[in-house]
Amino acid sequence: MKLGFGLYRHMLDQEHYKFAKQCGATHLVIHMVDYFGHNDKHADQPIGGSTGWGKAGRKDKIWSYEELRSIKDEINANGLELEAIENFDPAHWYDVLLGGPKRDEQLENLKQLIRNVGKAGIPVFGYNFSLAGVSSRTVGAYARGEAVSVGMEGKVDWNPIPNGMVWNMVYDENAVEGTLPRISHDELWSRVQYFLDALVPVAEEAGVKLAAHPDDPTMPYVRDTPRLVYQPDMYQRLIDLRPSPNNNLEFCLGSIAEMSEGDVYEATDRYTKQGKVSYIHFRNVKGKVPHYKEVFVDEGDIDMFRILEILKKNNFEGVLIPDHTPQMSCGAPWHAGMAYAMGFMKAAIKLVGN
Repeated sequence: MKLGFGLYRHMLDQEHYKFAKQCGATHLVIHMVDYFGHNDKHADQPIGGSTGWGKAGRKDKIWSYEELRSIKDEINANGLELEAIENFDPAHWYDVLLGGPKRDEQLENLKQLIRNVGKAGIPVFGYNFSLAGVSSRTVGAYARGEAVSVGMEGKVDWNPIPNGMVWNMVYDENAVEGTLPRISHDELWSRVQYFLDALVPVAEEAGVKLAAHPDDPTMPYVRDTPRLVYQPDMYQRLIDLRPSPNNNLEFCLGSIAEMSEGDVYEATDRYTKQGKVSYIHFRNVKGKVPHYKEVFVDEGDIDMFRILEILKKNNFEGVLIPDHTPQMSCGAPWHAGMAYAMGFMKAAIKLVGN
């Protein structure tokens, strides 16, 4: 098992590379998009809601090999490895998610993007096949000592998504008035089948593993749209849609633990035993949807040592990242929260003998 850090686009700088190394990380999982609508370099808790997180990127520009290689070289020069990119820019695949008229054109661009990622030597590309993205979460003093974190307080956002928005990002400011039409779960599964059929063969050729994130929060519907993976067994359905060593999972322990059914330990054992987990969001929660709170890594419902023992038993050799963590009451709340989580993780991994 390897210890990693997750960084957003605005965090890809010397300060954060050094901080990651100082905490004991060897790998990074990066976002090429900032999902905040602002440039708060210490924020790591996007909430998501009816107004969205800001604007998507340029529709006509996918991330080039040169751009990706430059970032990877910079990370390597700072003594770290680039394990994965997490999430497509909504501007690059909104009609893939929506089943719209530009779906095939956008899929061709995504194929080239995956080729660029593979050529740059980046082994994993994470994604979340969701229309609403992260939504319905609230912010409060939910963690130990009244540390600020996110959670869900029994309310689901039912505000329909306006035209021109997907995954909390506006991709078309001039879209006609109205909202996305309601679709069934079967239709969403049909769309992800089309996506996997198109991209998995390219990922196989490029040497890139596609890794699917479960929904967050894990509700059947959010913002009047269906969710894809909101129970542990649905991960298996996704794997079986397109059997391939390159059709993998981005395994978020917090999301799985908050699911209303299933068991996080059984799910961890099941999917790591199959070798389907590319990397893990190693975070903890209290409660289940629609009443849960994200808390410090050592105070939630998940026995993280038990998780590590399962990973060791199944010879998991991938990267664990804290993803996000409660903000601590000091001058550097993000840094302090992350350092606490990473210190726990490093010690826990040593204790289980890995």
